[in-house]
Amino acid sequence: MSKHQVVTVTLNPSMDKTVLLTELKVGGLNRALETRLDPGGKGINVARILQSFRIGVTATGFIAGSLGGQIRQELSASGIRTEFIEVPGETRTNLKLVDQAQRITTEVNESGFNVGQDALALLNDRLELLLENTEVLVLGGSLPQGADHRLYRSWIAAAKDRGVKTILDADGAALAAGVEAAPYAVKPNLYELEQLIGGRLHTEKDIMEAGRVLLSRGVRLVLISMGADGAIAMSEEQAYRVKPFPIQALSTVGAGDSMVAVMAYALLENKPLSELAKWSTAAGTITASKSGTQVCTFEEIERLASQVQVNQVLIPHN
Repeated sequence: MSKHQVVTVTLNPSMDKTVLLTELKVGGLNRALETRLDPGGKGINVARILQSFRIGVTATGFIAGSLGGQIRQELSASGIRTEFIEVPGETRTNLKLVDQAQRITTEVNESGFNVGQDALALLNDRLELLLENTEVLVLGGSLPQGADHRLYRSWIAAAKDRGVKTILDADGAALAAGVEAAPYAVKPNLYELEQLIGGRLHTEKDIMEAGRVLLSRGVRLVLISMGADGAIAMSEEQAYRVKPFPIQALSTVGAGDSMVAVMAYALLENKPLSELAKWSTAAGTITASKSGTQVCTFEEIERLASQVQVNQVLIPHN
């Protein structure tokens, strides 16, 4: 079996329908200026970005129905290897309503299909095979109905047994359980980190102390994304405060996935933490400056990464 540098898992993919409006009239008639359909879901977004970086990437997870077939077809056509397990039902459609006047995006996400134990066992077997030839595993996104919240935890443990580095980008119970298996890297946003810690994080010191808790549990790299305020990147040895260049934000859809894709790229290339932090933040910022589900390109990151401010900061010790 050929080497896949990165395997991404998307358990609850979607077809993202982006509708461009002059202005969203709630309760009124809205006429679309433009509509586009893109395969969606965290792992799928990460795979699409890595493919543009010329990284060998395989996308796996679950798909269902005609929309699932369309997702598989589009990914394959763009050069991404697909190893999805088909399940009954239909892949969900997620609607993104882009209000040009207000420059905001309203999202309506469907819950998606249900998966049974047989499908989960099949995916488990598929993943075990893929992990034999993988360097980085990306786990992210919501779990479908029927999936146990400890699923990511078991796959992180399996990846570690094979020397595969896992990046976890999840929330709620899936993130909490996943962290117990000590993935190589996690990328929570501020809200997800607050959920995990169980309290508000008011200052940068609070945020870094929360990051240090994750490091003390065996996580090697923590990248905390804070939207327009940038990010904090931490390892046991060092920490960096990252400030992005100013943009006119059009849509945050895919910004976090762009950061995760660049994290995977940086791990493959053995980039130092400061470089990983700079490039990841540039990727998220560029994606946020685009409308709908459009994402950054390698060329854009290369051109604009130097505009990101990266300052080393002291890790707080109790």
